[in-house]
This record gives sequence, structure tokens and C-alpha cells, in this order.
Amino acid sequence: MMKALLLREYGRLSYEDAPEPTIGPGEVLIRVAACGICGSDVHGMDGSTGRRIPPLIMGHEAAGVVAAVGEGVTEWRAGERVTFDSTISCGECWFCRRGEINLCDRRRVLGVSCDEYRQHGAFAELVVVPQRVLYRLPEDLSFERACLVEPLSVAQHAVSRAPVSRDSSAVVIGAGVIGLLILQLLRAAGCGTIIAADLEAERLAKALDFGAQRALPADMTDVAAEVRALTGGRGADLAFDAVGVASTVEVAVQSLRKGGHLTLVGNLTPRVEFPLQAVVARQLTLAGSCASAGEYPACLELMARGVVQVDPLISAVALLSEGATWFARLRGEEAAARGEARRGTTRGALLALPREARGKAGLMKVVLTP
Repeated sequence: MMKALLLREYGRLSYEDAPEPTIGPGEVLIRVAACGICGSDVHGMDGSTGRRIPPLIMGHEAAGVVAAVGEGVTEWRAGERVTFDSTISCGECWFCRRGEINLCDRRRVLGVSCDEYRQHGAFAELVVVPQRVLYRLPEDLSFERACLVEPLSVAQHAVSRAPVSRDSSAVVIGAGVIGLLILQLLRAAGCGTIIAADLEAERLAKALDFGAQRALPADMTDVAAEVRALTGGRGADLAFDAVGVASTVEVAVQSLRKGGHLTLVGNLTPRVEFPLQAVVARQLTLAGSCASAGEYPACLELMARGVVQVDPLISAVALLSEGATWFARLRGEEAAARGEARRGTTRGALLALPREARGKAGLMKVVLTP
């Protein structure tokens, strides 16, 4: 048996004994050292997304040590420090053969349970993953930092979906973990002007620290008008919506120049009212961005070289046994934010960010350790 944080029923987590996972051919058993709390777990555990059906061990932002290997595994040995992709692809379908593993027809995600499958995740002492999704950690990269490679890969994939150039102007809507990672990647790519919009002063301060030229308080500023003023009246070349509610999509669209490009990363709500006429009449390009597609090695290198800073994003490291308490805090904050969003306020819409934590001012990523 092992200890795990189990979603026993919607809205209720229990730290308890669970059966150890069985290792199959081509699989590797990982002793989990750290696992980050993702906003998708926080706002999915109430059943609203249909992707956290109990009973389930959630958790997909993790790192640890190889404990044992299954039949046919030759590239890994016990004791190696590793992280792993949260997406398990088949490697055989039409999309996988094109390298689009995030679009795999038989795609499974760690810590997700839906109508099609249940894949227990890493809020546990042990987890099993296929050997093909494993990556060795750089020597000086801690397990806690390594948890951030998963959200960094999501951000890297989003940036790769946009036509970024050295003289581009870009606006990032939502300065949560994903938004701040996108911002750092835009800076590293040489993006000329970077503008961030959020509600919290602490997050806006981080955006400036990470290289944004301007950080706009969304509750006190007409974001689109300010972006146009900062870009010669045209609007930004690129926009990234790291939230995913109707009003943030609207703000992103209105912040773009004619012919601009919007990358949709956040999807806090499954449906939004869409400004179709503005998109058509101004000939905007929209791109969805789903998870990541092989960006882990590049992201690990960026972290190892210090090109992307993740330490300022880690606000707390706590024991897995305390996980239910942390989730309760995060869910309480998000419930209040969702209430404001339903009332249709701009402030409420941005407050509805899938936040990793808001139990105290400036709190962002929380990492749990068994």
C-alpha cells in the first residue's frame, strides 16, 4: 500500500492508503518527490469539467525518482531523477505520427478521469508512467522546480502557436503562472513590447520583474484602449488569453491590431460569447493551444540555464497529507471569483483565473510533497 490524496467524491479529498500501481511492460514506477497543484484540479474537482470523476488520484505536474522498471525497459534505471509529460499518447495514430502528440486520438492525461478513461496521477507516493514520457532532470534542478516544467511546456507550446518576431508587440491577459511563463518566453524570444493585464498588484509586479514593459491593473484601466495607446494606436500584434472567459476573450480581441493574432490558452469556461464581427472585419487569426507537444527537453534546458525563472512562482511547499486543506483554501477563493464572473463584471471575469492559490496576497504555485 501507499499513501495518496484521493478525490473520494466531488469536493472531498482524503489522505489515505491506496493500492500501489502495477508496472506493466514498457512502464516505469516513479517515487514521487513533488507534485504541483494545478488550477485544472482546483476547478475540476467539483465535477464541473467532467474530467475529475471520483474516485481519482489527481496531480500531473510532478517529478521524482525511478523506483523500478517494467519488462522491456532498457533506457532507465532505479535511482534516476526524472520528470514526465502529463500527456500519455499512443505513438501510433495519425496525429502522433505527425508529432502532434497532444492531439492523439487515444490521448490520456495523468490525474484525469472522464467517460473514456481513468488515469491516476501523482498526488501519491508512487505513480506509473510509460517510459516514453520520461525526461531526466538537470543535475542542479530541484524536484520542486521541476514541477513547473509542465506548465512551462504549456506556455512554450502556446508561444510556438503565434508568429513571434523580435519587433512584435504582445499583450498577455492574465498574469497567473501560465501567463507569467508566456511573458518570460516572449521576452526570451526578443519580443519588442510586452504588456500584461491582471487584477493583483503582486502579479503585475512580477510581470514587470519578468520583463513586461507595462503592467495594467484590469480593474482600473481600459486594457484595450491602453494597449492601443502603447502601440501607436494600432493595437498589439499578438495577444494571449491565459484566462478563458467571455470578457477576457473580448478584451484580447479588442487589444489586437487589424491582422493580429490571438492565442487562446485558458479555458476556464467551455463556452463563451464570441465577437465574430470584430474578428472577421479586422481579419484576425485565432489559434487554440492544447497542452504541449514535445517541448519538455527545451523547457528543462531553459530552466537549467536560468532563461526562465520559476522560483518566484513557487509560493509554498507543503506536505501531501495537508493537501485537502490547501485545496479547500483554493476552492473557496475560486468560488468567490466565479460568483463575480457570473455577475458579469470585468473584475469578476479576471478574478476567475484558474488560480493555483489565493489564500494570501501574492500566493501562486503550491507544491505538495509526500
